[in-house]
Amino acid sequence: MYGIINTCFNVPYKSHNKISYATQCKPRQHHILEQLLENRTGLSIDALAKALDISRAAVQQHIAGLEGDGYIKKTALNKTAGRPLVIYGITDKGINYFPKQYAWFSDLILSELRQEMDAEGFKDYMQRLGVRLANNLRSQFEGKNLSGRMDELLLIMTSLGFQVSTGIDSETGRSVIRANNCIYHDLAQKHNEICEFDLALMSSLLDQEVKQLSCMAKGDCACHFRIHEKQAED
Repeated sequence: MYGIINTCFNVPYKSHNKISYATQCKPRQHHILEQLLENRTGLSIDALAKALDISRAAVQQHIAGLEGDGYIKKTALNKTAGRPLVIYGITDKGINYFPKQYAWFSDLILSELRQEMDAEGFKDYMQRLGVRLANNLRSQFEGKNLSGRMDELLLIMTSLGFQVSTGIDSETGRSVIRANNCIYHDLAQKHNEICEFDLALMSSLLDQEVKQLSCMAKGDCACHFRIHEKQAED
C-alpha cells in the first residue's frame, strides 16, 4: 500500500521529473557571473581574463557555456583599431542564479494574514489562491483525459520545484502522487493551511477530489496525495 505507513520506504513510484533544472555553474563560471553582476555595463573577454587572472582562451570557453545557458549575452560591439571588442553582460537568468531569500518575507505576510483572519478564513483564503492559479493554467488541461491531465499536473509541479512521482494505492487501486520535497517546507511547518493551496490547485486542474494522506510539514517522509472521483452534487 502506498499510504502513510510506507512514506519512509522505497516504493515503486514512477518519476515524472522530466523538466531539467538550471545548470549548476562551474567555479570559474560563477566567478565570471560575479564580475558581471558587479559591472552591470558589461565586460570584455580581456577584462574578465585580467580580473580572474586566467587566459583569454579559458574565458572564451566559459563564456560560450554561460551564453549557451542564457546566463549572459552580448550587449555591445565596440570597434577599436584592432579586433572588434565584444562586451558581455549578465541576463535576468544570470541574476536569478544567485541565491535569494523570500521565506522570511513570506512568513511575515502569512503571519499578518493569519492574525487578521480566523483559522477557517485563512484556510479558505489558501484554497482560493489555489483555485486562482488553476484558472490561470486551465488552458493547458482543456481537452485532455484524466491521464493527460495527470501528466500535465506533474510537469507543472516539477517546474515549480517539486520532486514528484506517481504510483497506485494497492488497497484502493487509485492513483497516488508522491512529492519527495516541499518547496515551502519551513513555511508549511508554521502555517499548515498552505497545504490547502496544493489540494485546491490539484483538485481544480484534475477535476477530481484529492485527499492528502501524509505531509512532510507534519513529520512524514513525503507528501502523498490520492486521487478520487469527484462526488456528484445533489
